[in-house]
Amino acid sequence: MKTGDTKILLVDDEQDILDLLSYNFKKFGYDVHTAQDGYQGITEVELFQPDVIVSDILMPKSNGIKMCRQLKADERFKNIPIIFLSASNDEYLALISFDAGGVKYLSKPVHMNILFELVGKVVAA
Repeated sequence: MKTGDTKILLVDDEQDILDLLSYNFKKFGYDVHTAQDGYQGITEVELFQPDVIVSDILMPKSNGIKMCRQLKADERFKNIPIIFLSASNDEYLALISFDAGGVKYLSKPVHMNILFELVGKVVAA
């Protein structure tokens, strides 16, 4: 799958992070949608049907873990890989993210080249 064919959903409550990630993924030809919490993330998944989701964990209203569990429980969306980003270095949070169905966990600030490589591998799998 070429990057131009890849749909990515970015979920984060910090607009600066969404802007930065969105800009960089679009620059490489990804089709990008964004959401600012887990509730918006679920809605975007239903409308956009992304190939991969990159999500923050700690967000107000509905966090990334709750969103992930909801998506993994739905037959239509259970196979969409979810990569978590978090400002926390809490190992317990990383374990919870994997338990919920996340495929990878990266600490913020994230290095874009690592994130690009990870997204490419996850989508190709």
